[in-house]
Amino acid sequence: MTTLGRRALLGAGAAGAAAALAGCTSEDTGGGPRKPDAAARAAAAEAALRRRSAAAGRDLVTRYDAVIAAHPALAPRLAPLRASAAAHAAALAEGVPAPAPGPSGTGSPTAPPSPTRSPAPVRVPADPAAALKELTAAVRATADTHTAALLTAPPEYARLLASVAAAGAAHAYLLTEGGRG
Repeated sequence: MTTLGRRALLGAGAAGAAAALAGCTSEDTGGGPRKPDAAARAAAAEAALRRRSAAAGRDLVTRYDAVIAAHPALAPRLAPLRASAAAHAAALAEGVPAPAPGPSGTGSPTAPPSPTRSPAPVRVPADPAAALKELTAAVRATADTHTAALLTAPPEYARLLASVAAAGAAHAYLLTEGGRG
């Protein structure tokens, strides 16, 4: 009987140790919400940055289109800059994941407008000089937005943002100083 008691005691001890070790694992299987790990948070932050940058690029192209539509005489001067801005917007949007669906299934309420949804109409001054001035301000603001995003961008995307921001600064110059000569 002593042998049976020892075996029972050893078996109970082993089962208890296994149960204790199972409770010490790093995976939480208690059914509660899991906190995303650092890699998942970084990926989500990068996706959000890419969506914002792409939306800023698309908004700038929309502004170029509005000014060209309102002042066709400016088209020869603006068309090459608009084409460049469109190429930049496309490059910034490359690899942009779709926003996660919100409660209504149509996207999150803070998601940028999709390329298929029409943005709000852009008001363009009747005076061509005033329209150029506003467009130049929008180009500078977009370049500044891309420059500010460099602080949180991963290295490869930061290089792209830096290039697009530098091109935006050159466009602003061409819209002002460069157009005077």
